[in-house]
Amino acid sequence: MTAIKNIALITTSTRKARVGPHITSVINDILTGDADASKNTKISIVDVADFNLPVFDEEIMPAMVPDKGSFKNAHSIAWSNEIKKYDGYIFVIPEYNFGLAGGTKNAVDYLYNEWIGKGVLIISYGIFGGTSASESLDKTLKGMKLNVVDTRPALGFHGGVGDDLWLAGAGKLGDDTKKDIIAETPTILKAFGELKDLMDKQVPKDGQK
Repeated sequence: MTAIKNIALITTSTRKARVGPHITSVINDILTGDADASKNTKISIVDVADFNLPVFDEEIMPAMVPDKGSFKNAHSIAWSNEIKKYDGYIFVIPEYNFGLAGGTKNAVDYLYNEWIGKGVLIISYGIFGGTSASESLDKTLKGMKLNVVDTRPALGFHGGVGDDLWLAGAGKLGDDTKKDIIAETPTILKAFGELKDLMDKQVPKDGQK
């Protein structure tokens, strides 16, 4: 019997007005709506904003946990416990000013051993699809010994600098942008298939999934 793979679909934008959760919801519908793609997987939406992570404030480096110490703060412990229970990850990331959002990088940097060795898919969004943020996170995660899929969907706002961009800035997903995201279904499913292949090959760490 094939084991079910648990996958975290992570919204990483932490701004008060944010379109990220709406984009994540559309992606979730695409993945769970395809019976073949979602077979033997359980996708859980995880929102970084729910964990209220400040700029890293522990007295121990993440790479030292758990072998040489442990986290002390409740938010760090909660984030660690959430992330370590998954077999793989899908990051839904915004691009701000041609780079990776601070909240995204902070959430990644909070942990180390919880992440390493696992498969990850990066889906970016922004005026130009968030490609600069995607490239930056790809480099970071590979350096942290995660296995990043080759296909990284990049989702743009319909019309570039236009009405849908201003809607996104107010935390709303424009209808035309939603249609554009749905039109990227083949690419998103291709990337998800690559993630599943990586997870099938990975060897669980002691004490983790």
